Amino acid sequence: MATTVHSVSTTSTTLIDGKAPPRQAAAASAQCVTLPSLTAPPLQQQNRVWKATGYCRKLARNVAAMATGEATPEAVSPDVQELIKPLQEAWDKVEDKYAVSSLAVAGGVFLWGSTGMISAIDRLPLVPGVLELVGIGYTGWFAYKNLVFKPDREALFEKIKSTYKDIIGSS
Repeated sequence: MATTVHSVSTTSTTLIDGKAPPRQAAAASAQCVTLPSLTAPPLQQQNRVWKATGYCRKLARNVAAMATGEATPEAVSPDVQELIKPLQEAWDKVEDKYAVSSLAVAGGVFLWGSTGMISAIDRLPLVPGVLELVGIGYTGWFAYKNLVFKPDREALFEKIKSTYKDIIGSS
């Protein structure tokens, strides 16, 4: 959608006639861009026309926008800067940005597909209830097998730590 530079002027006769105001080209200015004015639908009562006229005049005054260029870092709050800075540093350290971007897109597609599959399964009768019971049963079995007794719990934590070290790498 292309935007053009126009001077907008609305009068009360514009709304009474129900026609759009004529557009006159303003002097070419790269800083001020206005949108075309909105036309009011035809109204049956005269008092409504006058109320709409005042409202549309307010709209016509508030449509102009001025481009200021790029956002300065001061415009962003310090909290947001604290969140963005580590992400930018981590992104700069990545050597294969194409592979990371591809994995991120593939992950998004996978999540989208899996939510569609889960919502399809959720619509089937009896299946959500059965899956919920299976989940509760497995959780109870896992807790009894790995969390109730101290030696089993310590073995589980040791296994989690070793898996974490295998993934992250020993430094």
